[in-house]
Amino acid sequence: MARGGIQPKGGVKIIWSTGFAYAIGLIASDGNLSPDGRHILFTSKDIELIELFKKALNISSYHVGRKSSGSNKEKKYYVVQFSDVLFYNFLLSIGIGPKKSLTLGIVDIPSKYFFDFLRGVFDGDGTFYSYWDKRWRSSFMFYSVFVSASKRHTDWLRREIKRRLKIFGHVSVSYTKINPCYQLRYAKKESLVLLSSIYHGDGTYLSRKRLKIDRALAKIGLSL
Repeated sequence: MARGGIQPKGGVKIIWSTGFAYAIGLIASDGNLSPDGRHILFTSKDIELIELFKKALNISSYHVGRKSSGSNKEKKYYVVQFSDVLFYNFLLSIGIGPKKSLTLGIVDIPSKYFFDFLRGVFDGDGTFYSYWDKRWRSSFMFYSVFVSASKRHTDWLRREIKRRLKIFGHVSVSYTKINPCYQLRYAKKESLVLLSSIYHGDGTYLSRKRLKIDRALAKIGLSL
């Protein structure tokens, strides 16, 4: 530690809680750490997710901007950016760093808050879909999926979920022009077990995604 200088002050209180773990999951999925060693960005098309992120870290006063992506100049994305050296270094210490999309692996989360973290990952880069399978009568299929460009992170998520819930999931990979895309998918019974753990208690979650799940499960008389 440097002597005699002004020590950095953190805006984010680094105290583990359900909301804090949820925000870490969002950063692991849709966040970005600047190479400058101090700035953290979180980007989403969904303004609700931006507001949930700010609330979870108690940074509600921070400005929300708009940005475009790639060659499309339309500003479809919301973004919140802030400077916090202490929080930045904390993220590094638990396994989240710059250019994380391909390098992310294990994230050091207290066991008590793993499923709050996982809910953040699911709201950030996860998806749920369902359909009636026409090949069999009255066969309703539904899946919960985590998407990542990092094989190490995908494998770690799968191991941790298996260890806690005794479900296996299935990993598939597709390739874009630039990076691989890994999908960790849980079907029907395994999906139901997983979702029941993700949406435990009264933790923070993206309402439209939860509503989509609830409506799908209601078609076959199920609920979380």
